[in-house]
Amino acid sequence: MIKEKIYNIIRDDHENQTSGKIFDSTIISLIIINIILVALDTFKVPPLVVTLSYYIEIITVIVFSIEYILRLWTATKKYPDKKPAVALIKHIFSFMALVDLLAILPFYIPFLIPIDLRVLRTIRVVRLLRLFKMNRYTNALVSISEVFKKKASQLLSAMFVVFLLMIVSSILMYNAENEAQPEVFTNAFSGLWWAVATFTTVGYGDIYPITVIGKILSTLIAMLGIALVAVPTGIISAGFIEQIDSNKEIKAIANEIKDTNTNIEQKCFCPYCGKNII
Repeated sequence: MIKEKIYNIIRDDHENQTSGKIFDSTIISLIIINIILVALDTFKVPPLVVTLSYYIEIITVIVFSIEYILRLWTATKKYPDKKPAVALIKHIFSFMALVDLLAILPFYIPFLIPIDLRVLRTIRVVRLLRLFKMNRYTNALVSISEVFKKKASQLLSAMFVVFLLMIVSSILMYNAENEAQPEVFTNAFSGLWWAVATFTTVGYGDIYPITVIGKILSTLIAMLGIALVAVPTGIISAGFIEQIDSNKEIKAIANEIKDTNTNIEQKCFCPYCGKNII
């Protein structure tokens, strides 16, 4: 019974009650505060702020650790059709469970393994992974993840084609520019950075062609890049439109069912005296 109540509070979906919403709001607030603290670590702040940041970090780790343990404990509720051991393992290796673990692991590592404090400061940057914990608490991030899951095969295909064209472009630019710029285009893959900057239309300007053939190739590749890089964007946009339409359809069906049930209930009672007529 207690396990059921706790699961209803911390469950990943959005069907939880007021207590669950309070829990979600608390976790989101802690995540936002931690991201702000990570940013503050890059500034020279007063000792009081450093001390306050340390205590907030301890409180956050305690809360996130309790949350992680509770999610392990209620794994059987999340996977009711699985055996307890299988449900536990399935949860431990799920994406969000790994994010939960990485969100608290940097705090415990120095207690388990002796480590240089300079390395510890670098590990603390892993706290940024706590931002991914918001994925289970906000509808917007859930929608984004669903779109990427549905369009994963199309996105991978598009990205694979773009990657191949980048490799081909790098080889072509090497053959065109190697003699003129041997220190820049040293091998077939040395122009890959140039290809990435060109295909994405960033154009940093640190590597660029100087020969006539190279400039012509660069123009053609840049034009091709504009079209190809837009393909994944179009796929994602189409996915969002489909997601919005799907959500509207689900809401419409839910409202229709609700209205139907209301009408049935109304027909069971006399509109004048209110007595049950069935």
